[in-house]
Amino acid sequence: MNTRRDFLKGAGAATGIVFCSCGRRDAARAQQGGGQRLPVMVNGKRIKTIDVHAHCHFHEAVALMGDEANRVLSQTRGAQENFIVIEERLKAMDAQAIDMEVLSINPFWYRKDRDTAAQIVKVQNEKLAELCASRADRFAAFASLALQYPDLAVEQLETAMKKQGLRGAAIGGSVLGEDFSEPKFHPVWAKAEELGAVLFIHPQSTPDLARRFKGNGWLANTIGNPLDTTIALQHLIFEGTLDRFPGLKIIAAHGGGYLASYAARSDHACFVSPQNCNPEIKLKKKPSEYLNQLYFDALVFTPEALRHLVAQVGASQVMLGSDHPIPWELHPVDHVFATATLTDDEKMAILGGNAARLFGMNG
Repeated sequence: MNTRRDFLKGAGAATGIVFCSCGRRDAARAQQGGGQRLPVMVNGKRIKTIDVHAHCHFHEAVALMGDEANRVLSQTRGAQENFIVIEERLKAMDAQAIDMEVLSINPFWYRKDRDTAAQIVKVQNEKLAELCASRADRFAAFASLALQYPDLAVEQLETAMKKQGLRGAAIGGSVLGEDFSEPKFHPVWAKAEELGAVLFIHPQSTPDLARRFKGNGWLANTIGNPLDTTIALQHLIFEGTLDRFPGLKIIAAHGGGYLASYAARSDHACFVSPQNCNPEIKLKKKPSEYLNQLYFDALVFTPEALRHLVAQVGASQVMLGSDHPIPWELHPVDHVFATATLTDDEKMAILGGNAARLFGMNG
């Protein structure tokens, strides 16, 4: 009996499917500077490297944005390479010593009406499923959700997990400024917890601060993205959302923003200013301790920053992240090896073991 995966594999082979590309340029960069190559070995053991922070787009979905389509791709190096040509993306992954990418699409449809958002999500999730089925050894993916319509997002997540073989969902840092701790989103988190879906929080700046981000340095991203993740996580912690849904599996992009760098300050907030805290919300542990049940990518640039992140949240909570094909981190595997404070076991965990465990993959 033919399965959906068998059908999709056959279709891909027969039609030469072109999906969401990191092209020759990134591969060339990686080859010029990277030290690690596949297969990656730690102390004589073969490691399956898994990058949980890699992106793609699909022309058909972007086109549904109409007049706003030209604003979907950010003006960055590598942006056009989000439209994957499989063999070119694989070459780039090989050059970065990445066995598998877990693909995600940053939400650009949160302002759209219900029908348009549903269409965009349907196209993207179907194409992500098709891509992953065609090369299950190299690609997995997070589903897209029309999170501005929580009831619809619940249906989309269930379909993605039960029928399309996707691993969870990619969400923003908020929904147009509405924080995830708002009760309207609780049904989505309940469904994610029930299904064991992994939620990947990837911010899109902090819109409330747009005016102050103007000027040199691309501050809307440089500061805005990690700040938005920090705010999102703090609300999930302080509003008791993580206590309400203790089984939630959350990965925070960009090392979780600034939270891990100054986590202990959170533990003093309600002592210093009790009038700014809700006495009806009684957290089950110290705010900083919730970081030990969240997951973070290792996209923090330096060995010292990675050492500190691991010291704060634990090596079991950190995974490879590159932002590929946007060239924030061209050599994510080298970054882990360059962090001399990590033990071999910790390196193996960060390079792929943690992700394999979280997603239920073979390591």
